[in-house]
Amino acid sequence: MRLAEGDFARETAYGTDAVDVARRFVAAGARWIHVVDLDAARDGAPRQTDAVAGIVAAAGTRAACEVAGGLRDDEAVAAVLRSGAARVVIGTAALQNPDLVERLVSRFGDERIAIALDVRDGLAVGEGWLPGAPGVAAEEALAELSSRGARTFIVTAIERDGLLTGPNLGLLERMVALNRGDIIASAGISRLADISAVRSIGCVGAVIGRALYEGRVDLAEAVRLVRTGRTGAFAEKRGRPADRAHGSRPPAV
Repeated sequence: MRLAEGDFARETAYGTDAVDVARRFVAAGARWIHVVDLDAARDGAPRQTDAVAGIVAAAGTRAACEVAGGLRDDEAVAAVLRSGAARVVIGTAALQNPDLVERLVSRFGDERIAIALDVRDGLAVGEGWLPGAPGVAAEEALAELSSRGARTFIVTAIERDGLLTGPNLGLLERMVALNRGDIIASAGISRLADISAVRSIGCVGAVIGRALYEGRVDLAEAVRLVRTGRTGAFAEKRGRPADRAHGSRPPAV
């Protein structure tokens, strides 16, 4: 399932078996699968727990899963991590309660807690991106949450999400320039050149969704590009570690 600009009235279904999609991503070489419980993101509490657990199980030891959507308290986070997820992604709760981030990082470690900075008009917003949701300046949010121990930030330009219009390089450059953590690019990526572009400005990974589902980006080629800096049969065995490859937007459930 994909939304356009986070709008639930503009959703597109690409299949009914999220577990099968996850298996295909793993077979293509993805080292991370980004899974979003969209119902939970809107409603504020986990809804698709069985489906998420199925995806995590399907990924097994070949790929790590990071899970987002509706994780707004300690127990919700702990439950997802107990299910086998390598990392959780906190958005609304992080903006509303930075103390929660500090507590979770202390309990689980900074490698298991990521922050979603979903940006509209320069403001990081939560509440499933619903119109009118309050926000805080994205740079301020990143600085505050990094001071609470967070080290991984998934930065989404809402106005580009699901539209295949290319990443918001200006926004990403500003976030990287703060030097307050690892930045993963999200929204708008539609071709291999976009992956190269976000990598060149210092992003450590990229989340890809619609471009994979519609065949605009070949996942195996994207993973090869991240690992070696080249694509095709003559790619050299060099480049960044493979675990930098966040080559798949989730089977979003």
